[in-house]
Amino acid sequence: MHGLTVTAGPQPSQAGAADVVGYRRQVPAPSAERAHAPEAFRASWRRSARLFRAFLSEQSDPDRFYTHLARDSAAQVNSWHRLDGSLLLDVGGGPGYFADAFEARGATYVALDADAGEMRLHGRSPGPRTVLGRGETLPFRDGSVDVAYSSNVLEHLRDPWATADEMVRVTRAGGTVVISYTLWWGPWGGHETSPWHVLGGERARHRYRRVHGHEPKNVFGESLFATTVSEGVSWARSRRDADLIGLAPRYLPRSLTWISRVPVVREAACWNILLVLRKGPA
Repeated sequence: MHGLTVTAGPQPSQAGAADVVGYRRQVPAPSAERAHAPEAFRASWRRSARLFRAFLSEQSDPDRFYTHLARDSAAQVNSWHRLDGSLLLDVGGGPGYFADAFEARGATYVALDADAGEMRLHGRSPGPRTVLGRGETLPFRDGSVDVAYSSNVLEHLRDPWATADEMVRVTRAGGTVVISYTLWWGPWGGHETSPWHVLGGERARHRYRRVHGHEPKNVFGESLFATTVSEGVSWARSRRDADLIGLAPRYLPRSLTWISRVPVVREAACWNILLVLRKGPA
């Protein structure tokens, strides 16, 4: 395979300019196990209730939480772009739960993460198609993937829309870009410093340090930033090479999708927003 260095073992590779087109030859034909397709994605009230119950176990049972979230995410992406036979890049892939879920639906999964430690959380190891790199300068060629995906990463970046631009760049014409991120004014916007973040990120950080005796994992102004629905929509509409085809609260039922179109209200009520773009012709 030309141009991309990846690992066959547990160590992520440090890639230069990369060409992932060769991965297409590795996409297997639909297997007998996949002949019975996984349950179709349904943004129902029951699904939302299951997700929020899983969120409660993030600290006590991370395997349960991340496995459930990854499977739900793969189903959601599959509702916008058929994964079976597709080459998918996950920007900020983390410790491999998403790899399992996307590959179970037939995708060839390539992950990129800027933090090798994140790839090994909860005793897991990075997969064989894992690249160590930065989202703001993705080490992949133009139009080299079918789907570019990012989950809960943009709120941790000082310039999130540079990464979003890069995701569009590496997606082929007719491909799909799926981005979701946590909203600052939502109930989990400050992550472990919530709900005090609504009084100011610095104030919430200082309170956390005073109460717990150490800095939060996500430090406002360093590894956590304020992101909004309005910024995402403005960015998406500014792209002349991709169309915004989906805007929805990621975790809420389909019947509440309308909230994502209501300025101000959506910033708190959506919790987490999903942007879906379809890449136009070159």
